[in-house]
Amino acid sequence: MKIKQMFLVVLMLFMCGCQTLNKTSVDDIINGFASDIKKVNTYRTGYSYYVPTGLTVSEYSLYNEILEADDMTFYFYVDLISYFNKVEFEYTKNESAYYSTSLKKDKKFGYLEINLKENDQYLIEIMFNYAKIEVMVDKQDIKRALSYAVTILRSVEYNDVIINNMLNENILSYQEETYNIFNTTSDEVSNYLKAVEQDQYVEEEQIKDIDLIN
Repeated sequence: MKIKQMFLVVLMLFMCGCQTLNKTSVDDIINGFASDIKKVNTYRTGYSYYVPTGLTVSEYSLYNEILEADDMTFYFYVDLISYFNKVEFEYTKNESAYYSTSLKKDKKFGYLEINLKENDQYLIEIMFNYAKIEVMVDKQDIKRALSYAVTILRSVEYNDVIINNMLNENILSYQEETYNIFNTTSDEVSNYLKAVEQDQYVEEEQIKDIDLIN
């Protein structure tokens, strides 16, 4: 079975709430990056993406978002400046991690790293196409969380015109001081999770108005 067909089957079973997902390997889920999701349902200033069934956006600012599903909280970050500058990155596999691999598809790249943290929970850090998701889950929820994360990251699309306008207006100038999506955490608790939880979220309408060009 071709990789694309295999992932579509996995995704359909997942969205139906079937427990067949538990029989799917992490490698099978990650292979889903071999094909892109062509549809989006969530539009932001400079980018858009697809929120899969079962997830809801609870908070967002210019480039940080929080999505929730049951007892899982996903911290989603998009690095518009690194995307615009086409920053390159090579991930080195972490042999001590529970799971570690680089991700590549055409000119898009990233990594997945899963590490056991305190309270027997696992921190999933997955970055692809200048966007990153972090989520802390119990071991039995790793595959379900990955299915959500892979679906989101595969769907991210950028709007070069809007991003260029934002840079010209210095709207993204302060972003240089924010979290580095290319780094994984070695702390007991992710620095990114701490930063997002302390962040003062604002409504998208409060951001300087830029005409959306889709």
